[in-house]
Amino acid sequence: MDPTTGGKVQAMVMGRLVPGPDGLPQIGQSVRKGQVLAYIEPASGVLERSGQMAQVAELRAGQALAQKRLARLRELSETVPRKEIEAAESEVNSLTERARALSGGLAGRDVLKAPVSGVIASSPAVAGQVVDARELVFEVVDPTQLRIEALAYDPAMAQNLAGAALAVGGQKVPLSFVGAASSLREQALPMLFKGTSESLSRLAVGMPVVVFVQEATTVPGYRVPSGALMKNPANQNIVWVKDQAERFEPRVVNITPLDGASIAVTSGLADGDRVVVEGASLINQVR
Repeated sequence: MDPTTGGKVQAMVMGRLVPGPDGLPQIGQSVRKGQVLAYIEPASGVLERSGQMAQVAELRAGQALAQKRLARLRELSETVPRKEIEAAESEVNSLTERARALSGGLAGRDVLKAPVSGVIASSPAVAGQVVDARELVFEVVDPTQLRIEALAYDPAMAQNLAGAALAVGGQKVPLSFVGAASSLREQALPMLFKGTSESLSRLAVGMPVVVFVQEATTVPGYRVPSGALMKNPANQNIVWVKDQAERFEPRVVNITPLDGASIAVTSGLADGDRVVVEGASLINQVR
């Protein structure tokens, strides 16, 4: 996923999962940034919870005494220094806030919100499920903006790039080069590309693909759709050329891949040849 337009929703505390206002989102459902996906009710032991309740009761008792003391001081405001009244007010406010904070910790819930807008890519969440802290609950992905990682076994390739493309459903998706790593991974150099085409929504995160990289060096040849390339009985690469009406001739060719949707025929064709680009497999079955 794109680290900018995709994100993960993890639990901050251990607790029980509770559905959000619209229920638990399902895989493939669209969500918007800031949308409440679920809540987590923190789990605490009996002794820990009893201790917190005892602290709340103690703070509230101290708050009641501080309020009574403040009331008496206000009645004697003409004879009591102003600083004592202000100190009593500060004590009342402090005890009130401490009791409210501790009470909120007992009844509070951790809110799980969508970090970005997109669709739910994966989610093992079930209502009532107990999750641990830092456990992955939801994964949000923008399917139209993905990162493509390719492994190059020639480190010099990163210095000779002119473009890159990906073939998705027979369509060419142009990619832009983001950068290359400075260290090898299993004797290969990781290279990162990005694309923003709607065709990328057909891909899934973690899906293996083939990236076609164009180098700055040029190759003389003829650009032909990859669907025109066939195999003859000798397992040689051929294309069918229309010689005359209802007559087609196979030509043995040498090729170089271009972008997944097209190939470059470097030998075997001449200017003016009409290559069959649709239905070549049907002609290839005729013997």
